[in-house]
Amino acid sequence: MSETSDVKNFSEENISYFNKLIFHPSFKKIINELSNLKIQLPNNPLDFSFDFNLFGYPSDGKILMKIEEDNKYILDSHNGQGYINSNLITAYDESIIKFMGLEGTGYLTSHSLILHGKDDFIPNNFLTFYFYTKSNKICEQSKYIKYADDAELQSKYDYIKDRFDFLINNVPNNSILFIDGPLIGKQMTHQTIDLNAQLSKKNIIPIFFVKNSDSNLVTEYSSNLKGLFNSDMHWSYKLLKPGERTSLYKYTDADSNEKAKFFCYLKAFDISPIRIEIDIKTYLLNKEKFKDIFDLIYYLLIVQGDLKNPQLRSIAIAEKYARSTLNLINFPQLMKDLGITPTMNQERGFL
Repeated sequence: MSETSDVKNFSEENISYFNKLIFHPSFKKIINELSNLKIQLPNNPLDFSFDFNLFGYPSDGKILMKIEEDNKYILDSHNGQGYINSNLITAYDESIIKFMGLEGTGYLTSHSLILHGKDDFIPNNFLTFYFYTKSNKICEQSKYIKYADDAELQSKYDYIKDRFDFLINNVPNNSILFIDGPLIGKQMTHQTIDLNAQLSKKNIIPIFFVKNSDSNLVTEYSSNLKGLFNSDMHWSYKLLKPGERTSLYKYTDADSNEKAKFFCYLKAFDISPIRIEIDIKTYLLNKEKFKDIFDLIYYLLIVQGDLKNPQLRSIAIAEKYARSTLNLINFPQLMKDLGITPTMNQERGFL
């Protein structure tokens, strides 16, 4: 079946499969346990996001190699616009709110996947809720409340697993998937590489995006750039004009060939570029498509049109669905009925 017919059939016949809201199997069970234990979470949850800058490059040995001849390449947004019509385009983002109480901490997460439909964006969302505590007594009285010395760290591991399962089970075959966040990072590297490998088996092309980073891989390991720039973002901003990308570079951890990727920087507007990361095997299997894909990325940045915070339209829409899905549940009212004493920082609105 051709890519074009895949797009048509998916859009016309399987919308009901994709357009849904999924609750994690333990979602209601955790809520019930909190209620039975008379634990009340505060009614003013805080927006929360993982700091992906903490998931930077491993600090040990690195090998860097430029793999394209020119230093930069001009992008064609018109070509990118046309590419949407004959390909399945999907995007992932998440939204998280955090409840801090004296008995423990809760995290409500909406995993959001959108598909570019013929006339609209089609959402698929997955809601999870976890509660973590250092109280053995509370854990002994419950089955789904989790013990954690570091609630934030444990929430990251649960998030990674849930993201893996959600994407593997819901991203359509033969599609391009845009993911907000890095491919390689300290705490997420192995899981994300495994995710990429499983998606590739379904002929899915995962592409990862990093908006803010102080990484200096290129500037540190290129002798003609060393000491001239604060970061790779600084270097690529100075090098590129709007509508251009840098050459692709190959990064490999000196201690692990598994930790390897291609990456480049793309500048859509006169503001800090974004970094695009691609698994090496994924790129080599689909090399002939990537000129069009880079044009598509540029087009989606332009059509979103955010000059202060450049973001792919696809990811921005996924983020909006994630936030909207969280609002479907009156969680503050639900938590108010349960009973946790909020921490002072929670009451004041600080993490």
